[in-house]
Amino acid sequence: MRQIKKLEEGFRLRIESEDDLWALSQLCRPDSILGMLSHRRDSSTGTQEDGRAKSAERKPMWIVLDVEKTEFQSFTDNLRAHGIIRDANFDIGSHHTHIISPGDEVELEFPGGFVKSDLSLLKETISSGKKAKSALIVVENDEVILFEVTSHGIRDVSQFTMRGGGKRINDSSGVRRAFFERVAKETILVFSDEMPMVICGPGLAREQFESMLRLNGSKNQILNAATSIGGRSAANQVLADGLADAVLGEHALVSQIKAIEEGLKRISTNGAVAYGIKFISEAAESGAIDVLAIDANLIRSPDSEVRNNWETILHTTELSKGKIIQVSEEHDSAQQLLGLGGAIALLRWKMD
Repeated sequence: MRQIKKLEEGFRLRIESEDDLWALSQLCRPDSILGMLSHRRDSSTGTQEDGRAKSAERKPMWIVLDVEKTEFQSFTDNLRAHGIIRDANFDIGSHHTHIISPGDEVELEFPGGFVKSDLSLLKETISSGKKAKSALIVVENDEVILFEVTSHGIRDVSQFTMRGGGKRINDSSGVRRAFFERVAKETILVFSDEMPMVICGPGLAREQFESMLRLNGSKNQILNAATSIGGRSAANQVLADGLADAVLGEHALVSQIKAIEEGLKRISTNGAVAYGIKFISEAAESGAIDVLAIDANLIRSPDSEVRNNWETILHTTELSKGKIIQVSEEHDSAQQLLGLGGAIALLRWKMD
């Protein structure tokens, strides 16, 4: 995402990738004002009151909405924002839907300006947009799974399985080699040369697969990391244990997962950690919070009391130099966070 200019109560932004749409879906919500270039048929062209001729040309115009709701599904290429037209060439007061995709420019404002949590998310999204996405490849003898690591989640790309299972096939038969060669060629087509790759998995199959990638012309930066397990669990281990920090260390997603996993570890050892709004609030008031990982949706709850309570906690945490990590729900660790009420705090000292 790129900031084009600052407005009196918001910003003009360019959406540069599908990844930016998740952040915009968090920022764009009821009470926001959203403007963008859109298309609409003139209602005066109809033969009945409030009607419009279907054959009438859809006219391009800048349309500003009072947003009522948004619809977004992660890893898709558009965000739908529904609302009432407050400014346009015609049809003011009518319903309209903006369909926002990468490449679009939007103006997003809030009466009174952005709250601090929204400004933090916007700043992080703009910063993350300068970092390359990464490929995460889990390799076993008879299976290869391709993932894409973005700033807010892990996207399943493809899964390849060797018919019959490589564990029962003699390597000298060349069957596994042919399987790896086929998958390596597919992988090179899926991921551009600029995208760093992390290859992980148990055993030596991952090293064989890396060699096959190189033989077939891959120029990607590649990091090879051993894991104790395979499948999607291997991808989670790489992110949680920092096995690929040289490539992924600055990704927002990695920070989210590390904070949650560290919190879960501290819970299991009765360490310096707090969860549940009551205990997190007490820790914030004491200046004990070092890192607070919180579901981004929780900060923007439609329940004003819940939202205001968390905003107070965030403000108090920042006053004591605590770090706030806004968490997307689009990865496995986030689902564990939701089971704890949507937030977990790593403390500087253990609370009584």
